[in-house]
Amino acid sequence: MGRNKKKGNVPNRIEQEILDILKEDSHISLNYKQIAARLNISDTKGRNHVQQCLVKLEERGLIDEEETGKYKLPIHIQYIEGRVDMSGSGNAYIVCDSIKEDIYVVSGNLKNALHGDRVKVFVYARKKGQKFKGEVVEILERARTEFVGTLEVTNKFAFLSPDNEKMFHDIFIPLKDLNGGKNGQKAIARINEWTEKSKNPVGEIIKVLGNPGDNETEMHAILAEFGLPIEFPDEVEAVAERISFDVLEDEIKKRRDMRQVPTFTIDPEDAKDFDDALSVSVLPNGNIEVGVHIADVSYYVHENSLLDNEAYRRATSVYLVDRVVPMLPEKLSNGVCSLRPNEDKLCFSAIFEMNHQAEVIHYWIGRTVIHSQKRFSYEQAQEVILTKKGDMQEQIAILNHLAGILRKKRFENGALRVEQTEVKFRIDEKGRPTDVFFKESKDANWLIEEFMLLANKHVAIFIGLKDKSQKEIKTFVYRIHDQPKEEKLSELKRFVANFGYKLDLNSPKTISASINKMLSDVKGKPEADMIENLTIRSMAKAIYTTDNIGHYGLSFDYYTHFTSPIRRYPDVMAHRLLQHYIEGGASVKKEALDAKCKHSSDMEKRAAEAERASIKYKQVEYLSERIGNQFKGVITGITEWGVYVEIIENKCEGMIRLRDLEDDYYFFDERNYQIRGTRTGNIYRLGDKVIIRVKQTNIEKRTIDFEMIGMTDE
Repeated sequence: MGRNKKKGNVPNRIEQEILDILKEDSHISLNYKQIAARLNISDTKGRNHVQQCLVKLEERGLIDEEETGKYKLPIHIQYIEGRVDMSGSGNAYIVCDSIKEDIYVVSGNLKNALHGDRVKVFVYARKKGQKFKGEVVEILERARTEFVGTLEVTNKFAFLSPDNEKMFHDIFIPLKDLNGGKNGQKAIARINEWTEKSKNPVGEIIKVLGNPGDNETEMHAILAEFGLPIEFPDEVEAVAERISFDVLEDEIKKRRDMRQVPTFTIDPEDAKDFDDALSVSVLPNGNIEVGVHIADVSYYVHENSLLDNEAYRRATSVYLVDRVVPMLPEKLSNGVCSLRPNEDKLCFSAIFEMNHQAEVIHYWIGRTVIHSQKRFSYEQAQEVILTKKGDMQEQIAILNHLAGILRKKRFENGALRVEQTEVKFRIDEKGRPTDVFFKESKDANWLIEEFMLLANKHVAIFIGLKDKSQKEIKTFVYRIHDQPKEEKLSELKRFVANFGYKLDLNSPKTISASINKMLSDVKGKPEADMIENLTIRSMAKAIYTTDNIGHYGLSFDYYTHFTSPIRRYPDVMAHRLLQHYIEGGASVKKEALDAKCKHSSDMEKRAAEAERASIKYKQVEYLSERIGNQFKGVITGITEWGVYVEIIENKCEGMIRLRDLEDDYYFFDERNYQIRGTRTGNIYRLGDKVIIRVKQTNIEKRTIDFEMIGMTDE
């Protein structure tokens, strides 16, 4: 079995001694005789070896030949630390905070470093105009030691071939450490040892997932691939089971009692964890009181407890195609904390007094007890909005009116109108996809969205906006979204110009207005999904932090996450801080919160990647049953090796390899986002409508290959 891995190209003992001498006398140039003398080498063979080492060091950029035969250490050579970002070729870039430019490291100089590892890098001197290059000299911290893959087992040895595209090394597994794993099965391996001289890391199987292609196996493999938990530890489940559903009278007395106010929830049809509820009543002065009630998770999950530590470790619930992997055990997420109808529930609430123009006259934030009278699905609430009939019709009509005004004002103030199509699957009893459909947002969805945004914004203002009585701004957890970088917007502007759309980049106001106009104009067009996706990619990523800079996408100066503590750990942090400050507590130190914010942001990113992977897996599985079928699609990507096409009716994306386009030899025109035939002059552009045939699928690699049938104007 071929597992060829190059040894790290780090300085050997003599080379390192030469570098040390040049470092001591960095102001002068030395020839090989002078260096040999300082190394106490006087024989001809030894001197020649020194000369050979000097040539090699110069070739690798570690030293400069100032004049013929005389060498000096480059002025700019240095050691820095950073994270490994592997490319598809096996080479890597080291991303460092200390310099803006990444450091390029060829695979042979990685010293067994893996994607995401924190490393120490020896940076070569560079000539003007060249990129930074270097080599890893020390691995400071492994990003991960556990990998999902497929077992290859023989009578004498075993390997696990990782699924991760950025893991280029198979893991050697001694037969005694297979843990029952069999040839061809999917499993999780932990790396235990990897010496510099070894071609492969040595590990053990810590969990056998099952046979490839089985739905449970593949879903568990996706979770493990992204370092996400599959199940709760027994001791955590045991703690959760001991928590009572009963709401004690002594606790009710400490809270604002909202149980008599008309209250309801609106959630997806299949939801079980109800984070939020809305209440509405008309006040004697004619204004409207709107309550945004959020499950009081922090009452049940105490800081630094077993439950809290597990919730923090997970940081977020994970939503795969066919399941939810919750942040909290089911007893809490679907039971005790869930705002189920006809049950008294403990909440943290934001209560707004609003006029009929949706202006906030006054608001109050604190702990409450509520009693939801009705659980609506989005579809049921939408029916009430359209027909003006049914339970809570009056309350829903009032909220829908206010939400419409809030939404209109938000976009007028510069919020971005980015709405992506959400792909959903109908799944049979074996987990196989039988149909694909798209989730569409309507008035009922927007109603909930606007009041959640209103609560999140005012909670952030409540803590973050300093008034005259305050000596300092109290530390809080914010959800921030930075302005997009100028170069990314310029790239987006150039790209959309190919489709006839214009962007005005003169000011933040004109940027958001022109982006919104473009997104509105592109709706329903073949290129819509592609442009929406590229617009999102051009934006900065929203993160959690204690340093508030506002939320660009929402056009809010203050914003936090307060409304989903059952499924997001930062919301639990926000609740705890709120209560601490309401009770008169001093400002909390930032350092510990910053670490938790970063962890939560990182875990959110992993969860999103796992969700996308599960969708891709189901798309591949769905088309595996449709090999040979023809579909209409849109070209969504063009590279030097192929054309990506998204099928219009189901959003499944696959690739047509350039070598499979048999009518001509096509070359890649990167600037114009197209490929062109050298003989026929045929052109395929981004956004073109085409007819494709499903050629083949690979479930393990989650890839789909198409064949080009031709262009279509339909």
